[in-house]
Amino acid sequence: MAPKFGFNLTGSHTGSAPSPFDALNGPRLAGSQGSHPLHSVAAQELLRPTDGAVMGEILVDHPARVGEGITGRIRIQAVKEVSARNAYLRLTGLRLDEVQRSEDHRDSDGSISYTEHWVETSGKLFVTDAFIEPQVPATLQPGQTWEAPFAVPAPQLGPPTCHLGESIIAWALEVRWDIPMGSDHWVALYLPLAQHPDLIRAGVGKQGGMSLLDSVSSGDATINVATPLPAPAGQEMHVRVYWPSAPQGQNARIELHRRTNAPNGQEGIIASAVVSPADLSSGAAEARLLVPPGSAPSFDGAGLELNYIIRALVDRRFRSDAAIERPVAIV
Repeated sequence: MAPKFGFNLTGSHTGSAPSPFDALNGPRLAGSQGSHPLHSVAAQELLRPTDGAVMGEILVDHPARVGEGITGRIRIQAVKEVSARNAYLRLTGLRLDEVQRSEDHRDSDGSISYTEHWVETSGKLFVTDAFIEPQVPATLQPGQTWEAPFAVPAPQLGPPTCHLGESIIAWALEVRWDIPMGSDHWVALYLPLAQHPDLIRAGVGKQGGMSLLDSVSSGDATINVATPLPAPAGQEMHVRVYWPSAPQGQNARIELHRRTNAPNGQEGIIASAVVSPADLSSGAAEARLLVPPGSAPSFDGAGLELNYIIRALVDRRFRSDAAIERPVAIV
C-alpha cells in the first residue's frame, strides 16, 4: 500500500484532528483523489505534547493494555500564569479517518465546469474520560511546579491503538486546564494501548469465536491453524487445508486477507502461498503465511472494525474461482 501524494488544483485542502492530536493539522493530512495521506503518518506524530503555557511530562510505569490499570507520575511547570475553571487528568481516544470529498465548480453561467475530488482526514475524540484523582491545581504562577502519582483504568473493551492505513485509533493521557473564554492548556503523553489477547480469547465483541479455533469447517472442508492463536504480527501462521470436494483448476492458493469498514479503507491479500489443487482435496495442502510486521490487531470499537480471513482458492479456467474461508484473530 504505497502512499500517493497530491493536492487539488488550488493546493488548499487540509485535514484536521482535535487537540492534543493536532500537531499535523494542515495540508499533510489531505491529498488528491485516490491518495492515502495517512499511509505516511505515524500515530504518534499527531500528538502535540503541550500548547506552550505549561511544560512537563507524564511518565507511565509500564506499557498499557486494554482492560488493565495505568500508573505513573506527572511533573509540570508553568511557563506563564494559568487561571482555569478546573483542571484534570484525562484519557482521550482519537478516531481519525480518511474521507473522500468532492466539490462542483461553476462558470459565470452557473454551469458545472469541472468537479474536484480529493481526500482529507477528519478526526474526533470518541473518549474523554476525566479522573478526579490526582487533584490538579487549576491556577499556577509562572515557574510554579507540581507533581503527583496517578493510577487510572485503561478502557475495559478498547479499542487498542492501531493504524489501519486509512484510519487511525490513537490514545493520549493529558493534563488539561479548562480556560474560560479562551483556549485550553494541556500537557499530553502519546499512549500506545495494546490489544489484550485475553479479551479476544473471551469472545468479547466480534473478534472471538471461530477466529480463535484451531480448526474451522466450511462445508466438507477444514481449515486448520497449527500455530497458537491469536497470531502475533510479524510471525508466521502454519495453515493446513483439507477440502475433499475441491475442484480441479489451473492453480490454487492459501491466502490471508484483511477486511475493514474504514471509510476510505482498502481490503485485500496481505500474504499468499501457492498450493496444488490436488493437495487441497487430499489434505496435503500446507502454507506458512507471514503476518506482516506492524499489522493492526483484530478489533472492533469506536465504529471501526478490522478482521482477518484465511482463504483457500482454486483458480478455474473460464469459470469463477472456487473458495472457502475462515476468520482468524491477529494481535
